Order: sequence, then structure tokens, then C-alpha cells
Amino acid sequence: MSGTPGAAGDLLTGPARTGPDESDWAAAVAAVRRLPADARVLLICHVNPDGDALGSMLGFGLGLRRLGVRHLQATFPGPPEVPEPFRWLPGLDLLVPSTGAYPDPDLVVCFDAASESRLGELVDRLDTAGDALVLDHHASNTRFGRVHLVDPAAAATSVVVDELLTRLDVPLDAEIAQCLYVALTTDTGSFRFEATTPAVHQFAARLLATGIRPGDISRQVFDTRPFGAVRLFGEVLGRARLEPSAAAGHGLVWTYATQDDLARHDQRPYVLEALIDSVRCTAEADVACVLKQVGPAEWAVSMRSKGAVDVSAVAVALGGGGHRFAAGFTGAGSAEDVVRSIRAELDGALIAR
Repeated sequence: MSGTPGAAGDLLTGPARTGPDESDWAAAVAAVRRLPADARVLLICHVNPDGDALGSMLGFGLGLRRLGVRHLQATFPGPPEVPEPFRWLPGLDLLVPSTGAYPDPDLVVCFDAASESRLGELVDRLDTAGDALVLDHHASNTRFGRVHLVDPAAAATSVVVDELLTRLDVPLDAEIAQCLYVALTTDTGSFRFEATTPAVHQFAARLLATGIRPGDISRQVFDTRPFGAVRLFGEVLGRARLEPSAAAGHGLVWTYATQDDLARHDQRPYVLEALIDSVRCTAEADVACVLKQVGPAEWAVSMRSKGAVDVSAVAVALGGGGHRFAAGFTGAGSAEDVVRSIRAELDGALIAR
């Protein structure tokens, strides 16, 4: 896509512009433009990548490939396993295990990671790389790296990617569009969340104009899961607990899934990422939480709010981060211990009305 700078940057979810200024965009463009012909570029997204992380990273990687970057890798920390719903994405050939990633790239670009901790064993590349560029949309971003394209008002990191590709004069084609569409639909909840503005739909329309098929994409990303995962969801939802008095009477609903649950149903951990959507629909609770066991006495926690509680404030207080209505952290102890820590933060995170 070619166009004037700022076309994609209009995709904001609020009236105040808190994102990158012109000097930030100029620095990011310069970091790419000055790469020598034999430069090694490493793209990194966060651990346990979701659709926005993978789609943004691969879409940008395809854009760099269009610019003629030849030595290009994409990776993420942890096991090199792409969740099943995303295994069809264009650009997967760019992926390498974290153990095979360039140890000292000329440029490292990080996607959808609010802090260095989300880069896991790849965090050292921030020090060994010639330059470090960060593309993100989390308000809790810690501004690691050198060049920061962080726009908390953007509906998804893919919005930031689209703006940078525009400024780099990379044409928008169907392959890039597929990646960015997956990213956009993932972080807007298939255009159901509050971040879905008229500008978001305009962005989606530009992506659809390349000829991609939204019905096929939605079925693959949102409406397909193994039968074992269906049975697993039923079991985990069956142990959900409702606490109507929590969050000053706004209500809390939560459940948990153990590693034994996954093993019993022969499922991979990524299938649990969609579970929060089934829990958050509980009418009697504003806050929904899903605890996913990742080790002995260790839990990855996903939180959602319908608007009464700023769950990012809860997550930050407990060592994590995210957005006002969608956030997470890593908790320690038993499931009850972790929920107790959440419960203790809810009243202080109420949003004034």
C-alpha cells in the first residue's frame, strides 16, 4: 500500500493522541532504510503468541521481504509451536526456533510485547542487536528498546505495523493483509470490543479490498478446535465459580485449567487461550478470569472486564500488564491463592462513573 503518512495512524480508540510522534516514526523508518544489503534482521513477538503478535510480526516480515531484506528471521520465546488456528498464515517460512535466532542481528524488531519479560530467553537480543525497534499498543509498555512505536490508542499492534509499512512505501498485498486482518480481528474480539471504531472498520475494509476472505479466516481462527478441546472446555467451565460480591458488587467469575487437564484430553496449552471468551459472557460478573497452569504452583492468568474494573491496574499490581478491559499476569501458589490476590486488588481498580 502506498499513501500519505498518518493514514493508518488515524485508527485510534480515543480522542487523545498518546502514541508515537513524528520523530519516533522518522527514527523507525531510518532504522529500516539504513540497513545494508547483507543486514540480518530478527523479528520477535511475545511468549505464547496470539493472533495480533503473530499476525503483526509476519505481516511486517513480509513487508520487509518486499523491500528486499534477504536475511530475515521471525521467532518467539518458548517452544517453537504455532497455535493450530494460525498455521496457515503467510510468512510462516520466516519462523525459526528461539535457539536458532540470530545472536547479534543488525536490527531487532519486537511486536506486541509490553515489557522485556515477555521476550523470555530472547531478551538479550536487545543488547546484542545493532538497533532495537518496538511496535506495541499496550498502555503498560515499559519503553524498552531504542525506538518506540507504542500507541495505546491503537486497536491492535497491526495498526502500528500498517502505519510503518505505509511510511516505508510497502504496497499492501493479500498476504500482508491476511496477517494484519488476523491480528486486527483477534484483538478486537472479531470486532466486538470497545476498541472497534469506525476507523477500525475502515482499516478492515482496506484489508478486505485486497481480496482476502473474511469468512474463511474467521472459521479458521475463531470457529475451529479439536474435539478434545471441546471436551476440555466443558470440564473446565463446569468448575467455574461465581462471586457476586467481588469488585464492590460488580461480580467476579473464574475458573482454572491444570496441566493434568491438558494431558487427559491430549491437548496443547494454546487451546486454552479461547476459554476466556466462554467465561466472560457470564451475566452476573463484570470481571472474568481464567487461570492456566504452566508449572508447579505457577499460573498464567487472563482477565477481562466489561467496563466496571480496570483489569490492567490489577495486572500491573500483580506483576503483569495489558489493557483496561483485557490484561494478564503470572501468579504463584494454588489457584485459590492467585484468585485471592486478584480479589484483593479489584476494589481499588474500579473505574469511576
